[in-house]
Amino acid sequence: MVKLERSAADFLPAKLTLPALRAASKGCRGCELYKRGTETVFGRGPLRAQLFFIGEQPGDHEDQAGEAFVGPAGKMLDKALAEVGIDRSAAYVTNAVKHFKWEPRGKRRLHAKPTAREVAACKPWLESEFKVVQPRLVVLLGATAAQALLGASFRVTVSRGKILNDDRYRFPLLATVHPSSLLRAPDEKARAEAWEGFVRDLKVAAGFISGAA
Repeated sequence: MVKLERSAADFLPAKLTLPALRAASKGCRGCELYKRGTETVFGRGPLRAQLFFIGEQPGDHEDQAGEAFVGPAGKMLDKALAEVGIDRSAAYVTNAVKHFKWEPRGKRRLHAKPTAREVAACKPWLESEFKVVQPRLVVLLGATAAQALLGASFRVTVSRGKILNDDRYRFPLLATVHPSSLLRAPDEKARAEAWEGFVRDLKVAAGFISGAA
């Protein structure tokens, strides 16, 4: 277990509502990432959303826009959700880490993986989102999101696309790849296979919500 001197828990509002959480998150200093990101990128979506998606962290586009999943990976997610009949506007979308961690490469800002300490420091925001939204199913997009909830030993490649139950949570979970991984596929065949696998996993989520699973 990661020991923390401070975390997002020190910045939570007295009353947990989505507007209050979003406002309070803007002043979060629970880890050092607030010094890197342009702003906190909090989750978006309706109260009582049945589907709750968690990614790793905001990317460059999200950091500039202040919105989760609005860049290239977000467009891939939107396309896949549309294909399986899930209304993106009816889902809640957030990240395990709310600030963009990056490294400079000339004029570009390149993604850097959050540490276990940074993920743990940010987790109180995520837990508060769970309490307020009360989702029916949580979809974990990629290893960082999955391990944030299910532990460092969890492997998406082993358990993806399955409805998982864990005594620590009041809702089932489903793990799949992060949509950004589809963009990194080396060739057309690999991209097609990655896309098919991602859509197949999301069909399980759609089926669960509709009662077909």
